[in-house]
Amino acid sequence: MTEVQPRGFLARLTAYEPLTLITLASIAGGLFVLQRLTSEVLEGETFRFDEAILLGLRQPGDLAVPIGPAWLTHAVGDITSLGGITVLTLLTALIAVYLLLDRRWQIAIFVVSSVLSGWLASTLLKILVARPRPDIVPHLVEVSDLSFPSGHAMISAVTYLTLGALVARTQRYRSTRIFVMGAGVFLAVIVGLSRIYLGVHYPTDVFAGWCAGALWALGCWLISKRFIPSRAPDVSAETGNDEKK
Repeated sequence: MTEVQPRGFLARLTAYEPLTLITLASIAGGLFVLQRLTSEVLEGETFRFDEAILLGLRQPGDLAVPIGPAWLTHAVGDITSLGGITVLTLLTALIAVYLLLDRRWQIAIFVVSSVLSGWLASTLLKILVARPRPDIVPHLVEVSDLSFPSGHAMISAVTYLTLGALVARTQRYRSTRIFVMGAGVFLAVIVGLSRIYLGVHYPTDVFAGWCAGALWALGCWLISKRFIPSRAPDVSAETGNDEKK
């Protein structure tokens, strides 16, 4: 019996080795892409690309008017608020409370620390690159901070992907896990696109925000996979056993 337990432990330890290697390779590749993109932005090599997209989203005769119907501009304004600090703070807090009530306190603490550290990383990147906001087209919403990477794109990716990955681990069915992760990706994408449409970010700002946010969420998921249990003990079962006694 003493020999079986170590083997069982080693089997569990190496069960996700291929997935771990793929994840680490993805993180390395993402870091390379982010570094190259940042270098190109600092050298001004991406300006023509950014300019073409921003101009293509506005009416040729009046750059203050975006393409599409009036309701689209209003809808995009609502969508961009999903990546704001207020909405993301409320969402993170509600998810954390839910996990605490569900006796998953380790995941709750990890969710909050992952999101907060991701927000800090976004702020530090903005300060290090110090790229001004685009002035190619008039802004449709008020902004005042730096441009690269897009804070809305990165923070929404950090928050929605981290929450999606960690909450998905608490779900029993694969279909539910896929839906939760898909919803996180969808929200992060539309928030980033809204910043380009509103003219407050260069497209490369948003691409960098997505890349950095996805890398952060992937790293958090990898850590949680190793150190955070996916489910809490079955309290109802323990209660039933106590009642039988």
